[in-house]
Amino acid sequence: MKKIVVFSFIVLICISAQAQTYKEWVRKADSCYAKENYKMSVAYYEKAFKMEQKSAKNFYNAGCSASMAKENKKAFNWLNLAIDNGYQNMDELQIERDLIGLHSEKEWKKTIEKLQKKLEIIGVNYDKALEKELSEIYTEDQEIRGEFMNVYKAPKPDKKKIDSIGKIMIKKDSINLIKVMNILDERGWLGKNVVGVQGNKTLFLVIQHSPLKYQQKYLPMLREAVKNGNANPINLAYLEDRVALREGRHQIYGSQTAKNSITNKWHISPLIDPDNVDKRRAEVGLGPIADYAAKMNIEWNVEAYKKELPELEKLENIKE
Repeated sequence: MKKIVVFSFIVLICISAQAQTYKEWVRKADSCYAKENYKMSVAYYEKAFKMEQKSAKNFYNAGCSASMAKENKKAFNWLNLAIDNGYQNMDELQIERDLIGLHSEKEWKKTIEKLQKKLEIIGVNYDKALEKELSEIYTEDQEIRGEFMNVYKAPKPDKKKIDSIGKIMIKKDSINLIKVMNILDERGWLGKNVVGVQGNKTLFLVIQHSPLKYQQKYLPMLREAVKNGNANPINLAYLEDRVALREGRHQIYGSQTAKNSITNKWHISPLIDPDNVDKRRAEVGLGPIADYAAKMNIEWNVEAYKKELPELEKLENIKE
């Protein structure tokens, strides 16, 4: 009888280890992607997908890694699996810089058409005019940020280019903000049942990128939208964190990062109660902070972070 118990215990340990291993492979894949080691990222994603094939987000990210590694066949396979598992962001797919190398392939048109057909079925009752307007806003918001980050993250950033693109980004943001404010003030925070997943996310992105006073104005509206099922709790978590930091408070979920001006390294911005951050993240649908940090090419160690926290608070002027 004891042997049976021991054997059962070992089996349970193995099953648990496998469940954790999938996440570990994905974390390693994301970390390699952040370090631009795309070949290794692809290899780790392959190991992960041998264990589980459910996450549209992970399939999409894997497709990006494969594209950058010039493994086009794998890239298309994973992008199609992303669509099969619920991926719906057409504009993101079309403007994604990591996927530009796939555009000349015949399979690219098929992938776009596959997603388009799926979106037509899902969005039969959407407000088409508003969906189109939000699609255009999304593209403007993300394209200019893609240009900015390419220059900002260069080995030797060109300050003139950063300033120039930054000014264009501010102008575009101000125009998009006026459009989104008109929508929110007239119709409230519209759910994905009206403008689709992408349109709903666009409302959040524009407010997330707006000046603090507008974030403060619409934060209560987003909170109410989440309660009513008209917005994603993850988007709310990001806005809560950004507002908190800009008000001189600690963030709650660890979604915001910054570069240490002294060490020139990126870090998780000052966070309240670091020991329990994963519990708070899980409550809104976010994965472990270690996984998120890996995507940002940040090493996460909670004990080391707590020791560094007083210095980070000074650097970012956090008082509460």
